[in-house]
Order: sequence, then C-alpha cells, then structure tokens
Amino acid sequence: METQWDVVRLEIDDSIGVVTLDHPPLNVLGEAVLEQLDKVIDAWQEAGVRAVVLRSASDKAFAAGADIHQFPELTKMSGIELLEKGKRTFDKLTEGKAPVICAVHGLALGAGLELALACDIRVADHSAKFGLPETGLGIVPGYGGTQRLSRLVGPGKAKELVLSGVWLNGQEAYEAKLVERVAEEGKAFETAYALAKQIAGKGPLAVAFAKEAIDEGVDLPLSEAQYLETRMFAKLVGTEDMTEGVQAFMEKRKPNFTGK
Repeated sequence: METQWDVVRLEIDDSIGVVTLDHPPLNVLGEAVLEQLDKVIDAWQEAGVRAVVLRSASDKAFAAGADIHQFPELTKMSGIELLEKGKRTFDKLTEGKAPVICAVHGLALGAGLELALACDIRVADHSAKFGLPETGLGIVPGYGGTQRLSRLVGPGKAKELVLSGVWLNGQEAYEAKLVERVAEEGKAFETAYALAKQIAGKGPLAVAFAKEAIDEGVDLPLSEAQYLETRMFAKLVGTEDMTEGVQAFMEKRKPNFTGK
C-alpha cells in the first residue's frame, strides 16, 4: 500500500509504515509539509501499523527547519498559532501507539531536529548534522525543542546546543545521547528499518503499553511510575497475545501476534 500527497509519501508493507518527506531540496517544514504529515499520521494510525520509519527523499537534508520566509509577517498572536499548530502535529506523532524511528542523514536543523526529537528512536549516519540555530535569528526553538531536547540529553547539554547554535555530526549526536544508533554512511534508513522490523515482530499491545509506560513514567515520581508499569502489565494479562507469546516460547517457535 502506498499513499502519496504532494510532499509526503506513506508506504505500508508487512505492518511497517515508511513515511518519506519529499519537499526538495531541503524538506523545509512549511505549512504544506506539516499539514500532510498530520494526515499521514492519521493514515498510519488507522492502518494499525506496528512500527514507523520516517525518512527523507533528499540527499542533502532530513529536514532543514521551518519556513523562515513567513517570519517577518508574524504577530505575537499569529506566532503562537503557528507554533501550536506544529506542536499538535508533533504531539500526535509522539503520542501514537506505533513507535516511530527516524532515519537521519544530512541536515536536521531547527524544526527538522524538533521533528526528530518527537520520534521515539533516532538513527543517524555520520553525515547527519543536528542543530537548533534559532537564537541566531533572535528567536527560540518553538516546536518543543527546548523541552524535548533537555529531557533527552539533560539541561546542561541542551543549553550548550540551544544557546550557542552549535551543530553536531552523527557521532557527536550519539555521544550526546541525542541519537540512539549511528549507522554506516548512507545506511540510516536500512538500519532504522531493520529495527522497525524487529519491533513489529513483538506483541503489538505490549509494545504500545511499554511505550506509554516509558513516555508517561519518565516525568512521574518513581513510586507513581512503578504503579503505572504494574497497571500496564495487568492490562496484558490474559490477552491472546500474552497466551500466544508464552506458548510460542515454550514450544520454541516464532509467535504469531494479532494485537488482541
């Protein structure tokens, strides 16, 4: 299955969704891209995919920021509306049941990096360039960058990157814990897809509940987060997937999960 709008493609193969940003040359995240990405998120959720890989069709960039040409006309109110619209799309991506893995090569700057931060797992090759250059424009990151980045790499590293606007390559981003895997040059998508395939082979209810437990629990006191984990485990007890998973393990075969 393949669904295509003007600047975004969605392909679904064997319960894995592949989303391709195709707005040359740099996948600037203007209104059209964000609107179509929002529709694509709805489409993969309705299709019930088990994992998603987000990639770029461009050789130069994953996504090189927002459309700066719209900034001179912004007012305080229209600026807020612009940011809240983008944040709703990024939040929808983050809060979905299917884990999203982004494959990054080339530039991931500004809103492009914020899009990567909204994903569950980041894979990059050495050519990747990560940065939040907004302070050089007299503004701050507005699509969640200050908040998601600090939760991922810690407030000190986040301040270093945001305040200075310094860029990191793929290896430096990995060392800063900004990305989870560094791939061979040109192999970011293949590496991300292999990971998505591995995730898609697990119990889909278990994956969704584990993702929810991690996302919600990270900001809770440990005692509350532990209780959240217990509730998630309890929801899985007695499901068809649990029965199948345990039985397959005992019979030393590959489980056939149905998401029930």
